Amino acid sequence: MTSDTPTSPAAPDGPGPAPEHGVSRKTLLRAAVAAGAAVPLIATGSIALARDAARTSAGRTLPPTPFCDDGDDPTPDQMEGPYFKPNSPLRTDLVPAGAPGTRLTVSGYVFGRNCVPLSGVLLDFWQADDAGAYDMAGYRFRGHQFTGATGAFTLRTIVPGLYPGRTRHIHVKAQAPGEPVLTTQLYFPGEPRNSTDALFDPALLMNVRGAGGGKEATFDFVLDVDGGPGPDPTDPPTEPPGGTWTTGRAYTAGDRVTYGGSAYLCLQAHTSMAGWEPPHVPALWRREP
Repeated sequence: MTSDTPTSPAAPDGPGPAPEHGVSRKTLLRAAVAAGAAVPLIATGSIALARDAARTSAGRTLPPTPFCDDGDDPTPDQMEGPYFKPNSPLRTDLVPAGAPGTRLTVSGYVFGRNCVPLSGVLLDFWQADDAGAYDMAGYRFRGHQFTGATGAFTLRTIVPGLYPGRTRHIHVKAQAPGEPVLTTQLYFPGEPRNSTDALFDPALLMNVRGAGGGKEATFDFVLDVDGGPGPDPTDPPTEPPGGTWTTGRAYTAGDRVTYGGSAYLCLQAHTSMAGWEPPHVPALWRREP
């Protein structure tokens, strides 16, 4: 259910180290796009990434399931940022009635490292509204869904607004049934702030084109798991990686929390902060069996 409660002003998600991953033809193409180099364009004038380039060069339509013939590594991860909320609604359309903004449809596939489409994958999306604010009181522009039998997904939302310190982006968590959670972000080509955002990664650029008064985007996720149909979707949706542990909270000796699927006992009173996650500070937290 959506909420019309006030939103919180967005703040930068914070700097972070650039992810390390191999270089594929798709990665090189996206890097060239970010740098402004000349790259192939499809008929609509938008950037031709790996799947679109294959379609246009061959003069035919690609099969409905993706295949990775260019040695792509799994989709790189990125930090969660301060605005994730668990328990988002199950829905593919994030736009509240009457909400302003340029309509955007994002579609694609999720597949494993062996190029087999993954069904039942949890995709949890969240983003800023047209004014660059995240709804922390309700679930505006938040929602999760599951991939279908072919590994396909479709998200209906708007182009997110800008806020200080960041370029335009959409957050997402992806989890194949019983597998680890991938937390990452999707980016828009041609954005001036791509060159100044410390978190921006050209490997996470969507392919975006105009569609009437809105936009259409495509992106294929590659999870670091063996491909194959999942038995059952992750249900309920996975909690945030921090579990019950949160930043900015005053903990006292004897408090118990969960983090990353493990339980921890607080050893010393302290106020938690980023970087002091239980696994990283054994002086403050002891892992319990």
